[in-house]
Amino acid sequence: MKKTGLIILTLLLLAIPLKGLAEVPDSVTVERLLASGDTTTLYYARQLIGRPYVAYTLEVNDEEQLVVNLRQLDCTTLVETVCALTLTAREGKHDFRSYCRHLQQLRYRQGKINGYPSRLHYFSDWINDKVAMRLVREILSDKAPFTAIQTLNLNYMSTHPQAYKALRQHPSMVKQIAEQEKRLTGRQYRFIPKTDKPDNTLLKQFIHDGDILAITCSKPGLDIAHLGFAVWSKDGLHLLNASQLHKKVVEEPMTLWQYLAKHPSHTGIRVIRLGK
Repeated sequence: MKKTGLIILTLLLLAIPLKGLAEVPDSVTVERLLASGDTTTLYYARQLIGRPYVAYTLEVNDEEQLVVNLRQLDCTTLVETVCALTLTAREGKHDFRSYCRHLQQLRYRQGKINGYPSRLHYFSDWINDKVAMRLVREILSDKAPFTAIQTLNLNYMSTHPQAYKALRQHPSMVKQIAEQEKRLTGRQYRFIPKTDKPDNTLLKQFIHDGDILAITCSKPGLDIAHLGFAVWSKDGLHLLNASQLHKKVVEEPMTLWQYLAKHPSHTGIRVIRLGK
């Protein structure tokens, strides 16, 4: 069997639902969603509301492979899934293979799978790589509301290798991860701090429905604590996310600023928009 055929066969096998978790294979779900013809991130994010929150769904193989799972999501896989669906739809495609191609583009450095270290583990790294690939752009200004600067100091993965299956099984990879952390450390990024009182009129100039919101944090060794999508409601900005608290994908009933206030280590948000 040719390599391409083997990859597709592997993806289809991964799409088979786990017993008791789903009745519809992921390949069918993807093509059903794409049949809508919608091209907005918020549409696809809302189609996934109610899906269970499950962490570590990508850690199922001994060797790094593209894992497709729309049945169980965490905050990162929700963002990647929704963006892959949106990119596929904007390309005018409606098939599972095209979706998988876009998912791989998003999940891995320059879209190429080359072992566990090629997966983009820190979201600041993800942003930089996807901007370079012209898949997303970061929304920025040197004026309000982007009044704070985050200086990266990354080391969490290399100093907590026991928390990651691949690093436990392959200690030699820790050095590669540490090198990636070192390349990112010291970089600075503007963000919107939670300490500023939200001015919705100003925020709406920079944040649109369906934008990716990356929540910055003060936790040692990390850059981004959580991800979700922007949703504007009558009472302000809300977060659509795969919630560990609610144990599923939800639109948070509280405003984003109320949500941030409940998490002491959350410091604010960076804003990323799919497309050039």
